[in-house]
Amino acid sequence: MLTDAQCRNATFPPDKKRERFTDTAGLYLEISPAGSKRWFWKTYAGGKESRFALGSYPVVTLTAARKARDAAKLQKSEGIDLVQARKVEKLKATRLGGDTFKAVALEWYGKQAPQWSESHATRSKRQLEHDLFPWIGDRPMIDIQPMELLAALQKIEERGAIETADRVLMLARQV
Repeated sequence: MLTDAQCRNATFPPDKKRERFTDTAGLYLEISPAGSKRWFWKTYAGGKESRFALGSYPVVTLTAARKARDAAKLQKSEGIDLVQARKVEKLKATRLGGDTFKAVALEWYGKQAPQWSESHATRSKRQLEHDLFPWIGDRPMIDIQPMELLAALQKIEERGAIETADRVLMLARQV
């Protein structure tokens, strides 16, 4: 088991490609020829060994690396693909407007509107603003359930606009 002093004093031996200092449960600190120190968690899937990066030392301390390993272990036990989950988090972080239905819909609308006729673009934006944004506009995309969309469509149908409900459904699917 590693100590913080061992991590701090670890150096790269010139006769090796890389040096690994192992902790417990697959956690290790790897030192590159350039001297950088990075935390990895060794995993196995389908009989193959892989590794999951947990951060650089000293930004990620030994204690923090152990906690990150335990969190990753828990996610993996729940069937979550760790690499895919990290990619999704990075994509979410790059979205300037956020990941709400309204932000995504307006971004989509901005890309589509130049290809449409003026009347179609106006009608589509009005349908978004009048029929969907009040009900699901502030909800994160990932949290929107089919029943919420159905409830929004039923509100349109209640006012007797059946064809509008159909168009709004098609619009929501495109977004």
